[in-house]
Amino acid sequence: MTRIIADISVSLDGFVTGPDPGPDSGLGAGGEALHTWAFSDDPEDRRLLREATARSGAVVLGRRLFDVVDAPNGWDDTTGYGAGEVGKPAFVVVTSAPPQSVRLTDLDWTFVTTGLPDAVDAARERAEEASSRTGRDLDVILMGGGATIGSALEAGLVDTLTLHLAPVVLGAGTPLFTGGAPRTLAQRSVTSTSTATQLTYDVLRQ
Repeated sequence: MTRIIADISVSLDGFVTGPDPGPDSGLGAGGEALHTWAFSDDPEDRRLLREATARSGAVVLGRRLFDVVDAPNGWDDTTGYGAGEVGKPAFVVVTSAPPQSVRLTDLDWTFVTTGLPDAVDAARERAEEASSRTGRDLDVILMGGGATIGSALEAGLVDTLTLHLAPVVLGAGTPLFTGGAPRTLAQRSVTSTSTATQLTYDVLRQ
């Protein structure tokens, strides 16, 4: 069964970037500390990253995050999706208008202009196709940014929420949660490593 999994790194004070994020500094000032765990040599970090990204049948991201990863200083052969621990799943971008050009032409991009629910549906179709092709259960991963994941939670589109809680207080930046209706979670697992606390919750239907 294909699940919709929101997966994002967050600071202790609830930010998914530092101050002033942009195409040349996607994580903002000090925000690189949020992803220390993803590039760690800690064997447990590597195992968690490998297992999490291996289930990626398709990945959803917002337009701002796409502009960051596709920028000249964005993803490359060493810092792409999964930090080298996974292949190349399909990517679905929710946007008001597709970009005029794409730098990362070796990746499979789909641009959906009719809203986040349609983007998630398109990603589910791609993940199910990949599951049939590989014979493995694969999921849709919502990788961000924060507004995309917040909107998906608010719309009831998320089955599982995974937070990589970094031991850093950023003080400002892009918040993960900005209000909305209360949402009940059921804790599934907590794993502490040398660089982060990995939290996984099932999102209970209202």
